Amino acid sequence: MRGEFRRWRRAVVLAVAGVLTMAGVAGANVALTQVSADPYTNPTSQHATELEPDTFAYGGTVVAAFQVGRFFNGGASDIGVVRSGNGGASWDAPGFLHDTFNSGNASSPYERVSDPSVAYDAAHGVWMVSSIPLLPNTSVPTVFVNRSTDDGQTWGPAISIPPPVSNSVDLDKNWTACDNNASSPFRGHCYTELDNFGDGDLELMSTSTDGGLTWSVPIRTDGNDKGLGGQPVVQSSGRVVVPFESLNGTISAFHSDNGGASWSRGFKVSGIRFHGVAGGLRTSPLPTAEIAADGTVYVAWEDCRFRKGCTSNDIVFSKSSDGVSWTDPARVPIDDVTSSVDHFIPGLAVDPTTSGSGTHLALTYYFYPNANCGGACRLDVGYISSPDGGAHWGDATQLAGPMALSEIANTSQGPMVGDYISTSFSGSKATTVFAVGHEATTAAFDEAMYSPGRLSVASAAQATHVSSSAGTFGAVGTGETHHALKND
Repeated sequence: MRGEFRRWRRAVVLAVAGVLTMAGVAGANVALTQVSADPYTNPTSQHATELEPDTFAYGGTVVAAFQVGRFFNGGASDIGVVRSGNGGASWDAPGFLHDTFNSGNASSPYERVSDPSVAYDAAHGVWMVSSIPLLPNTSVPTVFVNRSTDDGQTWGPAISIPPPVSNSVDLDKNWTACDNNASSPFRGHCYTELDNFGDGDLELMSTSTDGGLTWSVPIRTDGNDKGLGGQPVVQSSGRVVVPFESLNGTISAFHSDNGGASWSRGFKVSGIRFHGVAGGLRTSPLPTAEIAADGTVYVAWEDCRFRKGCTSNDIVFSKSSDGVSWTDPARVPIDDVTSSVDHFIPGLAVDPTTSGSGTHLALTYYFYPNANCGGACRLDVGYISSPDGGAHWGDATQLAGPMALSEIANTSQGPMVGDYISTSFSGSKATTVFAVGHEATTAAFDEAMYSPGRLSVASAAQATHVSSSAGTFGAVGTGETHHALKND
């Protein structure tokens, strides 16, 4: 029934251990818990596949949302949701939002859904999952927001954000965040970023002031900025900073100081230099953004500027106190710049209780041990952390893999684990959920959501790897057109 969070009761908890030692990655013996699996059988999408998760934590509650039953040419049969009440140590049975006719909602005009994003509104006590629904012709006329008022245990029906004023509406890449700052004059405002592919990827923002029940008509920035993948974060003053990937080859950011009534033009964070990932894997230098207790905004993305000849990507990051002026990008020292490792699809977490030189960072990412792997690429998941705002980092740890690209969903833009992943802090520990593929035995695929539990941040004594902004090679800022990511 629409509007009722129907839990899938099949037992899916599965402990696995992935152990592999390689250059740049500490040997790991990490127990993964399978937290969900694709229950659908519709012939139009690929089963069993789950991918592209976002997580958000507030207190001890962590909610993750992800695509379920991926279509080759965009979207998925449903959005899956899992909840932890103890900071990611264990997970409740998975559930599904049922907003498409492929997920059992016969009254829905929508065939598919995509791009889940999780947020929490502390002022109204509401969890939210935003997503984009696809009509059978794959166009996207609105953004969905599903709400939970019982700490993520059950979910209501989708609420539609009004379409923007435009002659051509085809929306993409939503992301939602709420102002939970006690001192903010706009506490309880929630903000959803989206772009209108039908209008040249025009960046847009919509605002809710009533716990996600109603939303404003999306408005453009003062600079009519174009791009995608914006991730809003909110400072204690109420300033909302939205880093995004622009279409002119930069990471940029715009902001609002009036509760979303208007938005500034985009300010350049940095140019992008991007190494095309082997094996046709679907990826792009989309930003991942988080904020510390002192209001410092951190943004990270994949970039090859520190590699001679742009032979592989590192994860780089920049930070800002105001969203206007940004530090030079620094390289996360996962391995040496002469290594063969290619790093991509980062999910950054910042402990919101830490600040200054004591800011705790946690980063989950995918990687190839060998960037030049051709048709033999094997995909892994890594984790690394910093106890001092990114100045020093501990050893990297492998969380999952290796997995063959044939073991993950295929799309018109290549094999896919997600255009993004996510990491969140609950207490002093980080937690994440990510897609892992295995060799299938009964279905076409065996790609599902897994969690490594609660992850520690490196101590000062363990953080021996120094981050640096020095040693870049070649021109930076020659970005590519990322329209291929439409309808992810």
